[in-house]
Amino acid sequence: MAAIVTGLIPILRTAVDATTTYKCRSLWFGFLCLRLVILFLAQVPFTKLDADFTCNGTKDSICSKDCYNRHFHRPMMVAWNFIYVLVILSVLLMELFTSHLRSQAQKRSSQGVTDVELEAQAVSTDPRGRMVIDLHRDRGTMGLYLVSVGLRILLEAWFVYVLLSWNLPTLNNGLYECSTDICSELHVCVVRAAPEKRMSIYALASISGMVIICSVLFCMYSIAHYLCSF
Repeated sequence: MAAIVTGLIPILRTAVDATTTYKCRSLWFGFLCLRLVILFLAQVPFTKLDADFTCNGTKDSICSKDCYNRHFHRPMMVAWNFIYVLVILSVLLMELFTSHLRSQAQKRSSQGVTDVELEAQAVSTDPRGRMVIDLHRDRGTMGLYLVSVGLRILLEAWFVYVLLSWNLPTLNNGLYECSTDICSELHVCVVRAAPEKRMSIYALASISGMVIICSVLFCMYSIAHYLCSF
């Protein structure tokens, strides 16, 4: 996780240092930063999950390890990090496109294209010298923007499904009965610090729910404000 944080610092810094901007750009990068912090904190109770899983006092027995593998048979932290990387890619999709628009605008500017012609191509320059994409002028750009936001909604919904359908049921019950092929006797197992682990899952689901709500509202606003006004 520390490697992910270190690798994402240059990416998140672009929200401040970028030379191209568009509607709600800082909001999406802000959600990425918030998700990164919550993801880092939420993983702390799960760092020693195997040590927190005990069966009938035989913590290090092969039966206990088999019960652990049967109980936590679906990925947890790896799935969380993988989905977060996909969310980053959905944000970078629009970033790559704006980078392409910026390079095209700079090329046209070097060829003597006037500011009026650049504005007609949905690219203008603000007083600080940054290029601003006017979503009113280009239906294709707006469509790609909505695709990237829609992809983000699907990823967040998938993440909530993983949290509530895969991970949370493994922590809902205080006791877990296990009978394995290796050991014929019935084992009673317990997951230590289950409330803290459930709280981490609820926190992640809440952030994802907030992102989904904001993204849906933004899509509705964009369709009404940009596409319907063409």
